Amino acid sequence: MADVARKGYIGPLSVADFDPRTYLAKVGRGKTITRYRKGQLIFSQGERADGVFYIQKGKIKLTVASSAGREAIIAVLEAGNFLGEGCLTGRPLRLSSAAALSECSVVRLEKPVMLQLLHDEPAFSEMFVGYLLSRTIRIEADLVDQLFNSSEKRLARMLLLLANFGKEDKPDTVIARISQETLAGMIGTTRSRVSFFMNKFRKLGLIDYTKAGSGTIEVHSSLLNIVLHD
Repeated sequence: MADVARKGYIGPLSVADFDPRTYLAKVGRGKTITRYRKGQLIFSQGERADGVFYIQKGKIKLTVASSAGREAIIAVLEAGNFLGEGCLTGRPLRLSSAAALSECSVVRLEKPVMLQLLHDEPAFSEMFVGYLLSRTIRIEADLVDQLFNSSEKRLARMLLLLANFGKEDKPDTVIARISQETLAGMIGTTRSRVSFFMNKFRKLGLIDYTKAGSGTIEVHSSLLNIVLHD
């Protein structure tokens, strides 16, 4: 394992010896770790797709832009998620842009290294397939949400997701600063509608704004009532 950490990926190890997260936490051949500031671009739509990224820390938004300049947020990814995996299917260019929503630490794996890992390391493959399955389920849920739920319910659901409600880990409760414009882009509505419903949620005691000026939001489990109410 010391050789892997020092030189990068050098070949298959036993499942018991190879820890995917330990491997991803260290630099090596074909693998770099970069820290990004909030708002900093990680990759742009139309750029060459030649690597896969893994989020160690922070949140990243994926956006797509039309030829007319209109932009839509298609996903918000957090620590433990991959992005840019489309290159593994032979896609030559990025179909979306990725930017940091907060301070982030991101691992970049060159495409050949990623393909070799998936081929040779069952533990890494299991981790990556698990991510792809959970991402597919999330995309399907987002589609149903957009088709059948009101903007109020979509906003409530997004706040709960950002606070990790429903996951095995304990919810974060407090969401890092995120603009109403970004929330509007995430749920497909206007900033004014987001502002209206955020004020409503606050008056009902479903959310709270924390220290003045910090912009963070405390999400209460009672917000689930908005999502579950018919």
